[in-house]
Amino acid sequence: MTIIMKMKCSGRGSRSLCKERRMEEEGDIYDGVRAQFPLSFGKQSKPQTPLEAIHNATRRSNSNPKTANDLPSVSSSSRDWLNSLRPPKTPTPPPPLPPPDHDDGPMVGPPPPPPTAADEEEDDDDAEMIGPPPPPPIASESEDDSDQDEVGTRFRIPLSNEIVLKGHTKVVSALAVDHTGSRVLSGSYDYMVRMYDFQGMNARLESFRQLEPFEGHQVRNLSWSPTADRFLCVTGSAQAKIYDRDGLTLGEFVKGDMYIRDLKNTKGHISGLTCGEWHPKTKETILTSSEDGSLRIWDVNDFKSQKQVIKPKLARPGRVPVTTCAWDHDGKCIAGGIGDGSIQIWNIKPGWGSRPDVHIEKSHEDDISGLKFSSDGRILLSRSFDGSLKVWDLRKTKEPLKVFEDLPNHYAQTNIAFSPDERLFLTGTSVERESMTGGLLCFFDRVNLELVSKVGISPTCSVVQCSWHPKLNQIFATTGDKSQGGTHILYDPTVSERGALVCVARAPRKKSIDDFEAKPVIHNPHALPLFRDQPSRKRQREKVLKDPLKSHKPELPMTGPGFGGRVGTSQGSLLTQYLLKKGGMIKETWMEEDPREAILKYADAAAKDPKFIAPAYAETQPEPVFAKSDSEDEEK
Repeated sequence: MTIIMKMKCSGRGSRSLCKERRMEEEGDIYDGVRAQFPLSFGKQSKPQTPLEAIHNATRRSNSNPKTANDLPSVSSSSRDWLNSLRPPKTPTPPPPLPPPDHDDGPMVGPPPPPPTAADEEEDDDDAEMIGPPPPPPIASESEDDSDQDEVGTRFRIPLSNEIVLKGHTKVVSALAVDHTGSRVLSGSYDYMVRMYDFQGMNARLESFRQLEPFEGHQVRNLSWSPTADRFLCVTGSAQAKIYDRDGLTLGEFVKGDMYIRDLKNTKGHISGLTCGEWHPKTKETILTSSEDGSLRIWDVNDFKSQKQVIKPKLARPGRVPVTTCAWDHDGKCIAGGIGDGSIQIWNIKPGWGSRPDVHIEKSHEDDISGLKFSSDGRILLSRSFDGSLKVWDLRKTKEPLKVFEDLPNHYAQTNIAFSPDERLFLTGTSVERESMTGGLLCFFDRVNLELVSKVGISPTCSVVQCSWHPKLNQIFATTGDKSQGGTHILYDPTVSERGALVCVARAPRKKSIDDFEAKPVIHNPHALPLFRDQPSRKRQREKVLKDPLKSHKPELPMTGPGFGGRVGTSQGSLLTQYLLKKGGMIKETWMEEDPREAILKYADAAAKDPKFIAPAYAETQPEPVFAKSDSEDEEK
């Protein structure tokens, strides 16, 4: 058969056709043999879920952003919230039936009446309309989608898909993504810091490590170093901590003396920290701000000393907390938000001090929660508790360029972020008690200074921190309330790179039948007398000393009524002594004797028979001369 096939193939000259036939025959033989064995025999091919189905599972219900006049788009978890906000659609009436055609058949019944003038006016389009005008047609979903696509294609905001990094039990107040986009840090009011790794994380989205920097102190800020090998952790305590990339503690800065009044003479902060950032260019320099009213620049290589202490300019002497701080893009400028509502900026130059180069008084009516410089250093954005976001031109600081109102803020860590091309800037909003609006992420156009879109992140949780990573092209937003917290990651599979795309496509490992997990058996040999350690001699001595019989502890002296708390009525330790004293058989005469006479009555016996020192000095000892008693002198 094979010889005939070779002759046919050589005759035809088409080796590809012969190869296909051979493969078909081999496939038929394999299927025939495979049918004789059970399905679980041999190598099993793992079913792979296509990427399209994976991304469809994380797709948002209304992915594209709406314009400023439209309702905010929300995630798939809040469809009911969105449907409750939308007005009900008016059902379209069915089209009218066409009039019957009478030309083909004979007309039945009387002829129709001739058309009147009123009918002709109704048919005329230029006739005057009687009554109120009809309501405007409701925009269809296709028109809404076209508006959304226009905003999405104009600014390329990645909003089509969303995942959530969970694990915190309270609001997530701090966020940091390293420059490569592989690791994410999140800090919360539950005192914990969680570390996520996109390369080692699967679809379960679990953190690989969690830390508690200071027990009982909220995490207020996190910042990566320029080389992404260390990160700074700022909590409500007075000491900032430095960790390496794997979460191991490298050191903590020293705390100052709270009894020194001048803050420049203290070695560190004396009150809780409010903010802190790593220098954008230098990997040894760190900036921190505190409630004690100072900003400090630290050297990472020396945790016990500081490089510079900055005291803000105040209208009255005192201590006003510094609520936030920020570096500019090149690290040549420092901005601080002061508790009196002012913004102060210092330029780092030789011989610079605490006097600010730019002082914007009463920039906000309440505490400032976030500051952000543009890359060119001309624009400064400020976010405050008064529910506003202000855009400042650093060349003209008398008045802001633009003020955006109605942005509620209830958290001291609410920040502002720029898009990678800095055409947009974004911030989060907090949930108010009586409002039906949830936590939003608001996007603003930097050129036109207008609101571009609002994206609903959570219907019940506030949005605190936000970031738009330039390499991943993904948006991070932290949310939470008193009972839960998470980090939302918005991305678009067609525009974003790595990051969330890597971990979403990696399915978790399924448990196999052959997996065996041994239940641990706890052995406690010390519970048996044979394996117990012998108690130390020191403990044995201490135990003996506590026992009054074994230690032969002397009895307490009998002083006062009661004789040490034993017997108070008998005035003695034995009943026989009490009875003898009461009967007069034992007489106590020491109360009536003269102590001098009681001693001298033994003088003659001591002189005749000395026992101790007196015999050695018997020959040389002079005769003692005693003074006469006072009683004899008084008689004379």
